[in-house]
Amino acid sequence: MAATRDKLIDGALAAIRTHGIAGVSARTIAAAAGVNQALVFYHFGSVDDLLTEACRSATAARVAVYRERFADVRSLRELLDLGRTLHEQERAEGNVAVLAQMLAGAQTDQRLAEPTASALRLWTAEIETVLRRLLRDSPLAPVTDPAGLARAISAAFVGLELFEGVDNAGARDAFDALERLAVLVEVVDDLGPLARAKLRPPT
Repeated sequence: MAATRDKLIDGALAAIRTHGIAGVSARTIAAAAGVNQALVFYHFGSVDDLLTEACRSATAARVAVYRERFADVRSLRELLDLGRTLHEQERAEGNVAVLAQMLAGAQTDQRLAEPTASALRLWTAEIETVLRRLLRDSPLAPVTDPAGLARAISAAFVGLELFEGVDNAGARDAFDALERLAVLVEVVDDLGPLARAKLRPPT
């Protein structure tokens, strides 16, 4: 039973990568999984429920792969470098495309909205943990919102997947701009107490 469920989950992910969310059906999933399409409904009840489980389990597995590397990040520049690596690897394997397609499907199918949001929150939680650690003693700490910034970064990386499809050079420019921002933060950190005083919110 577990083996069949795993095949169906893998088949659902493969179908999204191949056909996009609009082309996913019990038939395309079953064909990718190499099983009878009736098993989609037997094991998951509906195509949406299968897509929900596929998105959740696949994202949890990918986040776990990078967790130790997130924990080793010591600067915003290192976080950006890891982000580049993560983006390239996940894009090459089609995993960012799956998340982007699930986001597209959630615009018209509310049943996909919460599981897709939950998948994004798994990535966001890891990024927020790193940001809180890196910014804790920074002069920028009083004026930053690690939770909001983590959401912005997660959204940006999904958006870059779509952006690269139509403007690869523009996507590279976006990464370069983020790198310059990371350098700016390092400069502010090096200013120490002076910068901290200037950036302190008014009372």
